[in-house]
Amino acid sequence: MLIKEIEFHIEQIAERKAKEFQKYHNNIDLINQREYRRIKNPIPKEIKTPEEWDVDKKYNPFYVLKHKKQIAKSVFGKLINGTYQPFRPYEKLIPKKNSTKTRPVHVYQIPDEAVSNYLYSRLLSKNKHRFSSFAYAYRSDRNVHYAIQDIALDIKGNPRMFVAEFDFRDFFGSINHEYLLSQFKKNGFSISDFETDLIKKFLTQFPKGIAQGTSISLFLANLACWSLDKQLELEGLRFARYADDTVIWSESYQKICKSFDIIQDFSKETGVEINFDKSHGISLLSKKGMPSEFLSDKNSIEFLGYSLSGDNISIKPDSVNKIKKHISYLLFKNLIQPLNTKPLQSVKIPSNNNDSDFVTAIMQIRRYMYGNLNENMLKNYLNGSYKRLNFKGVMCFYPLLDDEKQMIELDRWLLSTILNSLRKRNKLLINHGHNRSNQFPFNLDKSNLLLECKRKRIHGKKGLIEIPSFTRIYQAIKESVKVKGIEATMHPKSNEYSY
Repeated sequence: MLIKEIEFHIEQIAERKAKEFQKYHNNIDLINQREYRRIKNPIPKEIKTPEEWDVDKKYNPFYVLKHKKQIAKSVFGKLINGTYQPFRPYEKLIPKKNSTKTRPVHVYQIPDEAVSNYLYSRLLSKNKHRFSSFAYAYRSDRNVHYAIQDIALDIKGNPRMFVAEFDFRDFFGSINHEYLLSQFKKNGFSISDFETDLIKKFLTQFPKGIAQGTSISLFLANLACWSLDKQLELEGLRFARYADDTVIWSESYQKICKSFDIIQDFSKETGVEINFDKSHGISLLSKKGMPSEFLSDKNSIEFLGYSLSGDNISIKPDSVNKIKKHISYLLFKNLIQPLNTKPLQSVKIPSNNNDSDFVTAIMQIRRYMYGNLNENMLKNYLNGSYKRLNFKGVMCFYPLLDDEKQMIELDRWLLSTILNSLRKRNKLLINHGHNRSNQFPFNLDKSNLLLECKRKRIHGKKGLIEIPSFTRIYQAIKESVKVKGIEATMHPKSNEYSY
């Protein structure tokens, strides 16, 4: 029954948003409690609510949950009598990665988001078989890692191939409505008049493009690209498309050149401009050391957070830097920042071979890398004592890695960074009149850091400050993929992660 489905989607969205806010609230509270223990006059706790909550109460999940039945009844009535019209979404400007520019994200009121969700799930269930098997985004039967696996297998199986990499400028915001609507009755898609009318009501709020931030736009994005995917398939080209990120490959130079014509024609038809600043165009991809007669050649390509070559599946450099930056911040926040003021205020000075801030730093790094797992769990899983683990740390966003050398290098970097942070912390302590050079952990060096942290007992327990290992978590995730598969191993938010 429609009213029950609308109420279900309203409740689902409101509960998710309420849990996200509660998680944020609890995290701020924990940070504040920690600061009160460490600093004399910490910044007062400030809980910020999303700015759109002040615009209308139907953005507030707690209000919506309280009145979900009345709201569902009202929306149902408008849908039945044809008067339903979504409210204009609140526009948020989100900073672009590695840029001073922003991109708009449209936040709909929860009841409108529920209608969009209902429409998306209904259309996808009827039409997902119509989409190309090489289109991996916004689908229940495809995900980001399937795309990586398909590309990697072909690259490893061909020592030399041609690749074409294209990116579109403002893909969501530029799609021509006339082109989009013309696709509804083509290509075997099942879209009823009722669904068409609802889609039009979401579209008419913008002169062109589709809203970035609502479910129905995900279906429409794949619908808009159907003809592009089909043309590439008819030319016998292999490709992977994740929303507007597209990589195409072929052993034939003639065919790969044809891909550029197809992309250009699609750009003209849809009104979506090719972003030549971010598009690498056509290159020859070959293994390291192989001679090349082409000016534009490369040994690897980057796609969705991965670097793919004929030898390995690795984490791409930008994503590696992102991981390093976060770990460095955790070390700075716990070990350096509290000692950066004079005089010290309520800072717990390390004594008797114990440094509580060092313990906190290592445990936070482990949680970032491993999720809620510890060293014993990983070791027991790898030796067969544990049969099942759930992975939720940053590393399970990359379940297809096979570049163990990169993991070993990251482990070396982590040890070096921890040691440098300890040296800096020790100097700051000395400057404040507290020389702890002969105490743990300041008496450690690269020859004994791993062993001593593994042996050290904290509150009678061993292993609490054993240095986390990229290699160890990589081996455990690799084993899990082998036993349980990609979907059961990957982070549940893999398709939402900012690679």
